[in-house]
Amino acid sequence: MKNFVKILSVLLLAALTLSSCSYEKHSASAEAMDTFMKFEYYGSEEVGEKLVSDVKKLDSMFSTTDEKSEISSLNCDKSIQASPETLALLAKSLELCKKLGGSLDVTILPVVEKWGFLNQKYRVPSSGEIDEALKKVDYHNVSVSGKTVRLKNNAKLDLGAVAKGYAADRGVELLRKNKVSSAVLNYGGTVAAYGAKPDSTDWKIGIANPDSPSDFVGFVSCRDKIVATSGGYERYFEKNGKRYIHILDPKTGCPADNEVTSVSIISDSGVLCDALSTALFVSGVQGAKEYHKASPDFGFVILTKDKKAYISADLEGSFTLKSEDYELKILGN
Repeated sequence: MKNFVKILSVLLLAALTLSSCSYEKHSASAEAMDTFMKFEYYGSEEVGEKLVSDVKKLDSMFSTTDEKSEISSLNCDKSIQASPETLALLAKSLELCKKLGGSLDVTILPVVEKWGFLNQKYRVPSSGEIDEALKKVDYHNVSVSGKTVRLKNNAKLDLGAVAKGYAADRGVELLRKNKVSSAVLNYGGTVAAYGAKPDSTDWKIGIANPDSPSDFVGFVSCRDKIVATSGGYERYFEKNGKRYIHILDPKTGCPADNEVTSVSIISDSGVLCDALSTALFVSGVQGAKEYHKASPDFGFVILTKDKKAYISADLEGSFTLKSEDYELKILGN
C-alpha cells in the first residue's frame, strides 16, 4: 500500500495555504485501489460522497484481487461483456501500450504474480519462471469487439498502472459537472489540481523525496493539471541485500533497475500521467527525453540515484527545487 505519510503530507501542503471567505471547504476520504485517498474541495458537501462512490465503483471493476471484479472475471474466463468504464480505460491503455513501445504493458500480471507483488508474498523467481511468465505478456493478446473483451494465450490484465489516473479524470469531470470552484484530489500518488486555490494562486504539489517520502525534493505549481508519481521507494522487498521494486520492465520481467528513483508526470490527462510515470521509470532519463521530444504533451520531473532532478523544459518556472541535496537539470526538446 502507498505510503500514508507521503499522501497526507501532499494534502497538507496543498491545503494549509487555503484561505476563503466566500467558498465553503469540504473534505472526503476513501480506501480504494490499494491506497488511501483524500479529497479537498470547495463546493456542495454531497460532492465528496459522489467522489468516494465513484472511485469505489471503479475499484470494484478494475481490481485484480477482488474475485468479483470485471478484470478478475476476465482473467479467469478469458472473455467478458465489459462495462463502459472498463471499455473506455482499455481503449486508452492499449493505445498507450502501442505508443510506448514495450515500456508499458497491461498484461504484465503473470510476471507480477511470480514476484509476489500481488499477494505480498515476495520472492525472487528463477529465470525459467520469468521466461515462462513473459510468454503471456503481450498487450496484443487483448481484443475488444463491441462490448466483448477477450484474452488469448493465457494473458492476464493488470490495470494498476492506469486505474488511478482514470479515476482522477472522472473525478475532475465530476467536479466540473457539480460546479466545484476549487479542489485538490489525491488518489494516492495521483493528484488532480482543479482550478486555482481560492486566493487565485496555483496549487503547489509536492514531489516526494525517495529517501524520506514524508519530505519533498521540490514542488510543482499548477492548476487544472494532474500530477502522477511512481517511485521505487513505494513498494519493494529486499533479499540478500538487494532491493527489488514493484515497477517491472515488461521486456525483461524483472524490476526496473536503472538510475531512476522517481518519475512524476504533469499533464491534462490522468491516464496519460499514470501510464507515463510507470513507463518512463522503466525507460530511464534518456528514454524519457526522447519520448517527450516526440510527444511533448506532458511535463516530467525525474529523480535519480545520483541526486539529480531532471525536469522537462516546459516546467521551467513551474518547478521549485527545495532540497539542497539535489542538483536541478533542465532537459530541452
